[in-house]
Amino acid sequence: MSDLTTFDLPINGMTCASCAGRVERALRKVPNVASATVNLASEQARIEAPSDSLEQLLAAVAGAGYQVPSERLELAIAGMTCASCVGRVERALAQLPGVLRVSVNLATEQALLQVTPGLDVQGLLQAVAKAGYTATPVDLEKPAQPAAERHLQRERRALTLALLLTAPLLIPMLAQPFGAHWMLPAWLQFALATPVQFVFGARFYRAAWLALRAGAGNMDQLVALGTSAAYGLSLYQWAITPSDAMPHLYFEASAVIISLILLGKYLESRAKRQTTSAIRALQALRPDQALRLRDGVEQWVALSALILGDQVLVKPGERFPVDGQVLQGQSHADEALISGESLPQPKQPGDKVTAGAINGEGRLLIETTALGAETVLATIIRLVEDAQAAKAPIQKLVDKVSQVFVPTVLLLALATLLGWLLFGATLQTALLNAVAVLVIACPCALGLATPTAIMAGTGVAARHGILIKDAEALEVAHGVTAVAFDKTGTLTSGTPRIAHMTALDGDTATLLQLAGALQRGSEHPLAKAVLDECTARQLPLAEVVDSQALAGRGIAGQIGERQLALGNKRLLEEGWLHNQSLAAEALAWEAEGRTLSWLIEQAPTPQVLGLFAFGDTLKAGAAEAIAQLKAQGISSHLISGDNRGSVHAVASALGIDAMHAEVLPADKATIIGELRNTGVVAMVGDGINDAPALAAADVGIAMGSGTDVAMHAAGITLMRGDPRLVPAALDISRRTYNKIRQNLFWAFVYNLVGIPLAAAGLLNPMLAGAAMALSSLSVVSNALLLKTWKPKERE
Repeated sequence: MSDLTTFDLPINGMTCASCAGRVERALRKVPNVASATVNLASEQARIEAPSDSLEQLLAAVAGAGYQVPSERLELAIAGMTCASCVGRVERALAQLPGVLRVSVNLATEQALLQVTPGLDVQGLLQAVAKAGYTATPVDLEKPAQPAAERHLQRERRALTLALLLTAPLLIPMLAQPFGAHWMLPAWLQFALATPVQFVFGARFYRAAWLALRAGAGNMDQLVALGTSAAYGLSLYQWAITPSDAMPHLYFEASAVIISLILLGKYLESRAKRQTTSAIRALQALRPDQALRLRDGVEQWVALSALILGDQVLVKPGERFPVDGQVLQGQSHADEALISGESLPQPKQPGDKVTAGAINGEGRLLIETTALGAETVLATIIRLVEDAQAAKAPIQKLVDKVSQVFVPTVLLLALATLLGWLLFGATLQTALLNAVAVLVIACPCALGLATPTAIMAGTGVAARHGILIKDAEALEVAHGVTAVAFDKTGTLTSGTPRIAHMTALDGDTATLLQLAGALQRGSEHPLAKAVLDECTARQLPLAEVVDSQALAGRGIAGQIGERQLALGNKRLLEEGWLHNQSLAAEALAWEAEGRTLSWLIEQAPTPQVLGLFAFGDTLKAGAAEAIAQLKAQGISSHLISGDNRGSVHAVASALGIDAMHAEVLPADKATIIGELRNTGVVAMVGDGINDAPALAAADVGIAMGSGTDVAMHAAGITLMRGDPRLVPAALDISRRTYNKIRQNLFWAFVYNLVGIPLAAAGLLNPMLAGAAMALSSLSVVSNALLLKTWKPKERE
């Protein structure tokens, strides 16, 4: 069991002593909790529990019906070089009171934290400094990209100078194959190698010392020890060799190793910047100003000066500065970089526009509905950043390995040195082989294997309108064996119309008026069809009182003295109502695939008043999406609350493997649970009405508008309602996961093969340095191949 730690957690939602008691009891049920006390006045819980039990404690609080509030915080971490560094920074931050979750990403050189409100940031910075690194808070609204550019320029200058100094040391070696055997004077080799070792190699010494002071190991210690040994051996040989003889020096080995590693680091930095190109492209969409219209006066103002409800003018060719609703004008909007939709979307009064999209040919007046961090664009950026910062579960293996990697390599190098000496080798030979072991052992590739693949995969997916919420969703999605679809708005257009209607008394106008009055204010697609028909016929609608939604059945309300309800046949069954004259029509319309709604009077005289039949059209690409899933070996299921005839018609038209009709929202989750017994299940819905099923599935996929509700309800959000994005999302998840496995395989194999070869004397230190630099570069380059991916429907 882990050592006990004291956790102080703020608790939201408690209102009385029974609340505090309930939270206490929930916390005490967590395994190995020594004590738990909850203070209602301060809204704080103090728990003594194992240091690794925080996730269980948070889950216990949530299970009791309360919340531990948190804030999102990002820190830029300078000085990390390998997976060991990542682990040390994470451990330093995670042990601080108030830190709920922490994930450190070597590729982005950032730490993403969830902390309790009001946590002192200085304490976090000091903890990172104590661990041997430097941390600075990141501005989440405007990340400082120029700083990364300046860092890359400094690396390029240092690399250029190091290579210029190292090149003369290599000339004698390159001349040997052509029969020329000469060496540079010892003093000149010393003069060339020393600045490379101690000026351009100073970064390795600094990082090695900081790690040593923190009681940990990292790649820099291996490089510093290896190159210092070669450099020190050269000084020793120079000192003991007579002045009239040429000493056998290894200055070129230390200089070449440092230069090659600097080259690898520079190329790695360039490649890592490419993995974050999706974020930079999204950030570039944000305009800095908006043309506000207030009291008839047009004025350019900063976005920070806008408030909700402000009217903003957007000229042709400009980007929309805010989320809003069109008040005046007609145009088209290019939303390609936001939703992945290549065709411009028409915009007219009443339509919504998204910040960052490009206005087409018309001048639009829009009303601001979302600003800053609340816009869809900001939410997309936040989701992509979170996904790129998060760790896949497979990374846990790397974290465990990295903790013991450097100490193990140091022991192997020492064993190599002693082994060669015991077998009669000279000190020079033994030392050089030990140096090769130190240099070739590189935990960098291990540290970069997972995050670079996740960053590249989630980035390219976002550019095509697929938002993967976190690394866990990505890892689970690659193994999906079955996909369950909701019907309306997912596989069908979601904009049904009234195909047939029958009133028992023959007065269809009154029947439509009553149905329209009940549906007034509803956002349900069937309600919209009824209201559109009322508008088209210019029918006035009466006032409704005591309106209430009937879950899985319909809607009810009182009009005058009559209690009415509109919904599916469950309303008839509950009221024991039957009407033989409409039964034949109902069966015929169901056979056509229509969705039926019955209008009934519940009081004062229970009776059936009439019947509506709604028709919906299949979405373009729905059949292709099902075919692509079958090609991937994934079964498809249709789960809907609509009648059996309607669901069967859609399932048959699309070639869906199995269907479930007339299913209540709560029962959808039960069906998902049954499917999970046979494999990994993804549920595709709108993210709101299907929330229970989305939560019950292994992977929830929300389709459509990309609203905050949809984004938080599912692990994957599709920014446009194209069913073909479902197989595309599973495909990019599978490809990304394969890249992770490939990278980890080659990173492990590189060390498993390279270290024994170096210990056996089959690799000289310079070749080891080159191999080490190339290992990290190959991992990043392999991940970048994901950037060429496109959904099939986009090819």
